[in-house]
Amino acid sequence: MTMELFKPSVDFVFKRIFGIEENKDILLDFLNAVFESANESGVTDIEILNPFLDKAAVYDKQSILDIKARTASGTLINIEIQLWNQRDIEKRTLFYWSRMYGGQLIEGGRYRDLCRTVTINILGFNYIDNDRYHNTFHLREDHTELILTNDIEIHMIELQKLREIAVGQQRKLVRWMLFLLGPAPEKMEELAMEEPAIKKALTTLEFLSQDREARELYEARQKAMNDWISSIEGAREEGRAEIVRRMLSKGMSIEEVAELTELSVGEIERLQRDQTH
Repeated sequence: MTMELFKPSVDFVFKRIFGIEENKDILLDFLNAVFESANESGVTDIEILNPFLDKAAVYDKQSILDIKARTASGTLINIEIQLWNQRDIEKRTLFYWSRMYGGQLIEGGRYRDLCRTVTINILGFNYIDNDRYHNTFHLREDHTELILTNDIEIHMIELQKLREIAVGQQRKLVRWMLFLLGPAPEKMEELAMEEPAIKKALTTLEFLSQDREARELYEARQKAMNDWISSIEGAREEGRAEIVRRMLSKGMSIEEVAELTELSVGEIERLQRDQTH
């Protein structure tokens, strides 16, 4: 029986592969792939700031299983993988970036001692309105493109765009993104043959997938996130039903409600039936 591998894009698995001390070289390779894609200088060494995984956090759908690291030059990096669109990614990103940036300043410290802080968001959904799978943001002047400061840098890496556009595997970041998408075993092996760091990541993934405790945590994390999605969808359904009820109560026809809400006539009729039971 073939062993079913975990999905590397699940945040619990991602952190167990990239966020532990013995796999620091894997994280370093991934970061350099991101910076190479953005035409920036790579890093030579990193320190993982939160290598421990609180098992209780796995069961909490609100917990963030991110990776925090610091480079040899002092740059702070936060990596988060987010598979579902919670429609708040830009504000969430700025909030956690600001906490990490401001958290450097101890009492009596100087503002000039604050170091560059980089956020890397790996998204399982399309968010940026272009066809680029990797977008990098800085704080720039509108007309001249003059950068005010390099201290803020935000990367958006959208995994789904690789499914929609034809890309080669020449860039290291593309190979890492393909790994995170969890392709067929033969494709995984091909990626591992091309990249030593991906080979080590795949070995870690295979080991985790065979570990009973890891599988329990993986399934618990999947359940927590699925429960969260179900609750969100339930709330949206209730909201749609209330809007339909109010519109129909104002005397609007089903066809008019369908046109204004962009729901089908069948959906409007189903919501109308549900309200009468």
